[in-house]
Amino acid sequence: MKILEANKIYKSYGNKFNKQEVLKGIDIHVEKGEFVSIMGASGSGKTTLLNVLSSIDHVSKGSIKIEEKEFTRMRDKQLAEFRKHHLGFIFQEYNLLDTLTVKENILLPLSIKKVSKKEADNKFQTLAAELGIDDIKDKYPNEISGGQKQRTSAARAFIHEPSIIFADEPTGALDSKSASDLLNKLSELNQKREASIVMVTHDPVAASFSKRVVFIKDGQIYTQLNKGEETRQSFFQDIIKTQGVLGGVNHEH
Repeated sequence: MKILEANKIYKSYGNKFNKQEVLKGIDIHVEKGEFVSIMGASGSGKTTLLNVLSSIDHVSKGSIKIEEKEFTRMRDKQLAEFRKHHLGFIFQEYNLLDTLTVKENILLPLSIKKVSKKEADNKFQTLAAELGIDDIKDKYPNEISGGQKQRTSAARAFIHEPSIIFADEPTGALDSKSASDLLNKLSELNQKREASIVMVTHDPVAASFSKRVVFIKDGQIYTQLNKGEETRQSFFQDIIKTQGVLGGVNHEH
């Protein structure tokens, strides 16, 4: 079952005299429970694509459906309601509220949905245990490490069981061990909860944790790789090779 379906996506900036076309008719879909990475050189359009797929930005032309609901023409109020139920976000810079504890940050999406305290606590306990952050639940963001902040951010994205989770360079601010810990946890949650994840990354190591990698070049889909039965190491090598052919991508480990 397709959880996300985007057809003929165009995105341009500027006016008719000075127009920059960033996305040029992209078709992309994500199956329920799939973990997809989007890669491409700087300026390829990968972040713009994530932004329009996740409703952060508007498309210039095209149609995007999540759970069969077309949201590209929704009004602001409708869209806010749609996001609340269907979308989860993990940002590179965590986007945690400094005045709230780890637990309070994670429970924010449920407080908006008016979930009972008991149900919210149960959901929190399960997820905090899965992400290994139960022991820091009463700490504030300035008291925990970058890796812990990002796992808190991931827990906040998963807690309300959205249709799909969008991750924008989630390992970009982490050291390699924290990045690996986070990616292992995301991979586990993807399998255990059948969570659908779309992640933009420049890092082939991060991309190797996903099931499919979509490569963007000059605002269009250049090629795709499916992991299938490959090992993560073998998939990583395939990603590196494709990046080499694609050109202009920095290998940052």
